[in-house]
Amino acid sequence: MPYTAGPYVGPAGGPGGPGAGPYGQPRRTTNGLAIGSLVSGIVCCLPPLGLVLGVVALPQIRKRDQAGKGLAVAGIVLSALSCLLLVIGLATGGIGSVWSDFKGGMDEAARSKSPFSLRTGQCFIDDGKLEEYTTDVTVVDCERPHDGEVTGGFKVTGFDTWPGEEAIDKIAVKRCETVNAAYAMDTWAVPQDVWVYYYLPSSQSWRYGDRTVTCSYAGEKKPFSGSVRADATTLDADQTRLLKNLNPIEALGYQEPEEDPDEDFPVNRAWAGKVVAAIDAARAGLGRASWSGAAAAPVAELGKELDAASKQWARLAAAADADAYWEEYDASWETLPEDLGAKARTALGLTGTPPVDVGSPV
Repeated sequence: MPYTAGPYVGPAGGPGGPGAGPYGQPRRTTNGLAIGSLVSGIVCCLPPLGLVLGVVALPQIRKRDQAGKGLAVAGIVLSALSCLLLVIGLATGGIGSVWSDFKGGMDEAARSKSPFSLRTGQCFIDDGKLEEYTTDVTVVDCERPHDGEVTGGFKVTGFDTWPGEEAIDKIAVKRCETVNAAYAMDTWAVPQDVWVYYYLPSSQSWRYGDRTVTCSYAGEKKPFSGSVRADATTLDADQTRLLKNLNPIEALGYQEPEEDPDEDFPVNRAWAGKVVAAIDAARAGLGRASWSGAAAAPVAELGKELDAASKQWARLAAAADADAYWEEYDASWETLPEDLGAKARTALGLTGTPPVDVGSPV
């Protein structure tokens, strides 16, 4: 308020509240419209309102002998300046620019999230550059360059107390591999140097009930553009059937034992047996389905390739010792070339070119 109300002497000579001026005369009041005019002029929310309130307040102040003329005049001046600036802004586009910047800032704030608030299908930029600890990520359109794409997630169970990062990490590696494989079935469409990545709960967030592991694909060296999603939401029935039959063979190829047969022959022979089983399952799955149109001939050709591969890998899995294993080894891989099924993939509208030098998918 533009004035201060002090104590006054009441009828009994004691202290009292404001309400009367010296010598018992009524205190001079301040015009409310003048105050409203000044406030409207200062905040600039409705410049014309402050101007109108000030103009109306001046004659009231004269008639009622009120205080507030200076407030009304100040409100009129400030409101007039605000109106002028508003007109200039509309004429030059400045208001639109300010609003655009404001909206952009609000949108940016809305896209800034904790890693654990990410949802399946969202692409994001990691403000921590995918380092060990991250607190903020920014959701972006998948067509823009981004660090990662969320493939899903799961809750960690089976622990009453914090088990440590190493324990959760072991669980996350296996579970996120499965989640990613289901999300990006068209594995050939996943860019080179894009691998399985995940966010784990920390010991601090665990105390507050956080048990979520968020799985994603992330660029190892640089951002990538475009979504890698290829699942039931994006694939048709024939595309899904082909990939479900071929992907287990490809996955086993990445799981070849690190020790060679001379070091651990039983493990290598067991792995070869798993490859045989995957090949036979694919042969049966593709053979049961009815393929028509452009896909019929390529799928039939693929079936013959798998027949030959099954026989050769069966010989590898039946090797009596490491020397015999090595004799069948190269021939076995020749029956499963990197572009196995490429013609069938292309005919069905899938990625027809295998990735180059992808290395291990983990």
